[in-house]
Amino acid sequence: MSIQQRIQEQISSDRIVLYMKGNKTFPMCGFSAQVVNLFKQLDLDYKDYNILEDFELREGIKAFSDWPTIPQLYVAGEFIGGCDIIMDMHQSGELEDKLSSMS
Repeated sequence: MSIQQRIQEQISSDRIVLYMKGNKTFPMCGFSAQVVNLFKQLDLDYKDYNILEDFELREGIKAFSDWPTIPQLYVAGEFIGGCDIIMDMHQSGELEDKLSSMS
């Protein structure tokens, strides 16, 4: 299975998927920690993938989304964005709207 197929399977298997540095219990960069803290506040159930443990995934997710930075959020198979976009969407209320419309 190619890395692209593996990523497609991952984002299809869970409604909310976060590719991050570290994991939801122990984020290993400030941007990933910001998103994890926001998701705790929102009491979101999501699947996390630690790109630091898998070089192929680390490079593959950037190519898959055509987005150079981590974390990356997918909701219902749709790429949402990175930390800044997630935080901006939360502040405007768009994130919660998207999450509730895709449930």
